[in-house]
Amino acid sequence: MAYFVKKFEMVASEVALLAARIRSGAMVPSDAHEAVNKLRNQIKDLNGVGDLENLASSLEKIPALISEHEGAYIAKKAAQAAEREARKVEATAIKEKIVAEAESLVDSVAWKVTTARLKELLEDWKKAPRLDKKVDTALWKRFSSSRNKFDKRRRVHFANLDGEHKSVAVAKELIVKEAESLANSKDWLNTAKRFKSLMDQWKASGRGKKSSDTALWNRFKIAQDSFFTAKNSDMEKRKGSMVENLSKREALVSEFEALLPITDFRPAKKKFNDLMDKYQRIGMTDRKKKSALDSKIKKVEDEINELERNFQRKSDPTAKAQANKVVQGLAEAIENYEKQAAKAEAAGQTAKAMVAREAAAARRVWLEQAQKGLTEFTG
Repeated sequence: MAYFVKKFEMVASEVALLAARIRSGAMVPSDAHEAVNKLRNQIKDLNGVGDLENLASSLEKIPALISEHEGAYIAKKAAQAAEREARKVEATAIKEKIVAEAESLVDSVAWKVTTARLKELLEDWKKAPRLDKKVDTALWKRFSSSRNKFDKRRRVHFANLDGEHKSVAVAKELIVKEAESLANSKDWLNTAKRFKSLMDQWKASGRGKKSSDTALWNRFKIAQDSFFTAKNSDMEKRKGSMVENLSKREALVSEFEALLPITDFRPAKKKFNDLMDKYQRIGMTDRKKKSALDSKIKKVEDEINELERNFQRKSDPTAKAQANKVVQGLAEAIENYEKQAAKAEAAGQTAKAMVAREAAAARRVWLEQAQKGLTEFTG
C-alpha cells in the first residue's frame, strides 16, 4: 500500500514543482506545456493511491498559469540577456584595457619594471572573464604580440649590454692592474697625478656589470689607499725637516738680498751662483713658501742679468764703432752747414743762411747726446 501512495506523491510533487517553476519564470513556456502533457499521461496511467481527480484538476490549472506568467518569463530572460551583455561589455573593456597597456609598453626601456608589469597584466588576463572565442582570440593575439615584441627588445638589449659589460671589464682590469703596480711607488708627485688620471679613465670607461664593477673597484681602491696612506705618512715625517729647510732657505735669501745694490755684476754674479748652489741643495720645503722665496731671489738675479747685459753692450766694439761713426758724421754735418751759412751771408742770402744755421744748431744737440753715449763704452 505504501508503495502506491509513494507513487502518487511523486507525481503530485512533480505537478507542484512545475507550477512553482512557472511562477518563478524559470520555465520556458513551450517546455512547460510539454511537461503538462507528459504529466497528463502519467496521471492517466498512474497506478497509485491518492486523490487522482484533484491532482488532475491541479494539473489542468497549469496551462492558464503558463499564460499568466509568460510575460514575466520573457522579461526575466530579457533581463538575463541584458545582464550577460553588460558582463560581456565589462569583460571586453577589462581585456581591451589590458591589451592597450601592454601595447603602450612595447617600446619601454624600463626593463625590470616593465617585465614585472607585463606579468601582472598576464595574471589580470587570466582572472578576467572569457569572451566570445573570436573576440577573445583577437585580443589575446594583440596582447601576446606586445609581450613578444618587448621581450625580443629586452633580450637584444641585454645581449648588447653583456658585450658592453665585457669591454668595460677589460678596460677597467687594465686600469686596476696599473693601479696595483703603483701601490708601492715612492714617486709621490708623479704617482699621485697618475692615480688621478686613472680615476678619470675609470669614470670614462662607463658602467659595467655590477658584480664585476664592485670587485674591480675594490681592488683599485685598495691600491689607491695603499699608495696615499704611505704618501701621507711620509709627508707627516717630512714636515719637521721641511720646517728646518725653510729656515735654511730664508737665511740664504737674506744673503741674496744683501747683494743689492749691485755696483759690479761680476763678483755679485759669482756670489749669487755660490748661494744658489747651496739653496738648491736644501731638501723639500713647503711649495707655497718656497715659491715666495724664489720670487725674492729672482729679483736679485734679474738685477745681475740686467747689469751684465749693459756691460756686454758697452764693451761691444761694433756698437762702439757705430757710435763713433755717428759722432763723426754729426760733426761733419755741422761743419758743412756752418760753411753754407757763411757763404749765404756773404752773398746776402739771409734767409738761406738762417736755415743752414738752424740745421747746424739742431745737429749740435744731437752731437752732444751722441758724444754722451760714446763715453759710456769701455775699452
